Amino acid sequence: MEITGLKAASARSFMRALVGRGVAARLRPGLFNLIPAELGRDKEYMGNPYVVAREIMGDRDHYISHASAMDIHRMTTQPQLVIYTSSPAAMRKRTILGTEFRFIKCQQARFFGFSEAWVSKQEKVMVSDIERTVLDGLKAPEHCGGITETAKGLWMRRSDIGPQKLVEYALRLNVRAVIGRLGYLMETLEIGTESDFARLREKLGRAYVLLDPMLPAEGKYFAKWRLRLNVSVDEIRAVGHT
Repeated sequence: MEITGLKAASARSFMRALVGRGVAARLRPGLFNLIPAELGRDKEYMGNPYVVAREIMGDRDHYISHASAMDIHRMTTQPQLVIYTSSPAAMRKRTILGTEFRFIKCQQARFFGFSEAWVSKQEKVMVSDIERTVLDGLKAPEHCGGITETAKGLWMRRSDIGPQKLVEYALRLNVRAVIGRLGYLMETLEIGTESDFARLREKLGRAYVLLDPMLPAEGKYFAKWRLRLNVSVDEIRAVGHT
């Protein structure tokens, strides 16, 4: 309505006409996307899914996260079938033109570690930075393809990652399972220093957690990082050769 200058009823009729002519695609009530002329009359065109996620969130605080952030940062080679967005606001998942959009509730105190990134020649979105993306993957591996996939992303961008920043973020996040998993991965993949590892170990609890909560509770207990290693160390080290 603001763009066209039309009243609400007229604007709705106008958009229905554009959709009918194949000029625009309806993503959800009140949200449309113009279809590039080279695609012809394609009523199922969604455009960039990260831009769609941004528009769904509107003025709510948010950032693109988890596997979606890994894709933006080139930390994965896996196809993205779900678009993840983290926000202090509670949002219900939805499916638009076959793409699922999931929204992860994030406490306001843990809402940090993100910035704008280009996702096309014209569009930017808010996305977790590389370090926060790693930590989100360690906190909720189920949204990133498992702990091995998160380890692979850490390894792929190791030259761009600040080990001290990883540690600072982990301590600020203050989730003991994340601290243990991060320390174990950093030490196993030889990222960071003994000083970094010592800072993390100071904040470990006494309880053991699974290295990968998506997998069965099996494997040996590793006291140093308070982990039950249900993923072999060889499998973690192997990400450095992929």
